[in-house]
Amino acid sequence: LEHIRANNDIEIAYYNAFDAGAGYLIYAGTGSIGAFIDHEQQLHRVGGHGYILDDAGGGYWIAREALKHIWRREDEQPGWWQQSILAQSVFEHIGGSDWASSRQFLYQGSRGQVGRLALAVAACADEDRDAAGILTRAGIELARLAELLTRRFGLRELALAGRIRELHPIIAHSFEQHLPAETVVH
Repeated sequence: LEHIRANNDIEIAYYNAFDAGAGYLIYAGTGSIGAFIDHEQQLHRVGGHGYILDDAGGGYWIAREALKHIWRREDEQPGWWQQSILAQSVFEHIGGSDWASSRQFLYQGSRGQVGRLALAVAACADEDRDAAGILTRAGIELARLAELLTRRFGLRELALAGRIRELHPIIAHSFEQHLPAETVVH
């Protein structure tokens, strides 16, 4: 019994990518977090504060950014959504183009359900520059987590993991573009 150790999910993911002290893990799914486990096996984290505060670059954040963009544009120019590939993709996913549908989806859906809206954003990113811009900013936000860890603990190898990496190549490209040139990503 004295050899049993309980770890949280980010620690397990970290040890799947690195030995203690070897690198930084940036993990993004519905949320986002940066982690470093030092040689004494102490977990150091940046981000991961939850979807209400931040989790920038994660699926929920992408969904929220898309809905915010769509409804701000709709406030500026009613009917704009009909010319927007992003808005059409998002509205198809949530099941309606009116504010009541968006409100119900956002406020009554689970965090995971809302986060899956990122799939609709990614699906149209090759055709819609607003969607591509949101995914680009997601990569920048994830690179920010890596930069914070590097600033605190020095340059180390880096891994980007989680479902976000598979969402669209724009995210990983943007992530890598916004890292220090000498950073090694594995």
